[in-house]
Amino acid sequence: MIVRLLLAALAAGLIAGLVMTPAQYTKIVPLILEAETYENAPAADDAAEAVAAHDHSAHDHGDEASVLGFGRLGNTILANIAAGGGFALLLGGAALVLGLHFPRGREGVVRGLMLGAAAWFAVQLAPGWSLPPELPGFPYVDLMQRQVWWIATVALSAIGLYLMALRPEWLVKAVGVVLIVAPHAYGAPQPADISSDVPAFLASEFTTAALATTLFFWLLLGGLLGFFLSRVEAGDAAARAG
Repeated sequence: MIVRLLLAALAAGLIAGLVMTPAQYTKIVPLILEAETYENAPAADDAAEAVAAHDHSAHDHGDEASVLGFGRLGNTILANIAAGGGFALLLGGAALVLGLHFPRGREGVVRGLMLGAAAWFAVQLAPGWSLPPELPGFPYVDLMQRQVWWIATVALSAIGLYLMALRPEWLVKAVGVVLIVAPHAYGAPQPADISSDVPAFLASEFTTAALATTLFFWLLLGGLLGFFLSRVEAGDAAARAG
């Protein structure tokens, strides 16, 4: 059972990760590339230095776009496959711990979609309320501070969502709401200076596109996981009956 569950999760993650790449290149990557033009644009009084450093700068960007030697597209595909597999294993493990069942057919897929939507809320939407996805060129705070706040927010949001959705007691549901709101009441780490050369409309478009793209990813991942797990459960049921 465990081995088949892992294989089902990895299959769902592989497919979702591959499909995620063209979705990102439709909107996310063009916005990043446009923001990089503002990030790298030289100031008027630094034009001479920019011209002198042009060749070196171009070389650096080429290296940055070809980490591991696969280029930007290849690295994106590898990252999406790895993320898809990892998140699928987490979803599968959560389903196993919570005792969720995925009947064969439409109901199993629908349950997977609901699980994926819940994961999107906890991992993407809840942290994005106070710490939205950022384009290159925007000011940022210390990475460790951001990571600590993000991890705490994801964990509290996941627990809070569980209490709200799967526990019948109203008091427990209220505790779930408090857990979801708590990190935002505390406040996400923010830079002292928020000025940037990147236009605000690009940041707004990027946040919207990032949330929409990740919603597509999580729904696809959850639906595929529900479909594959329903096959695993049906196979186990048939084996026990035989």
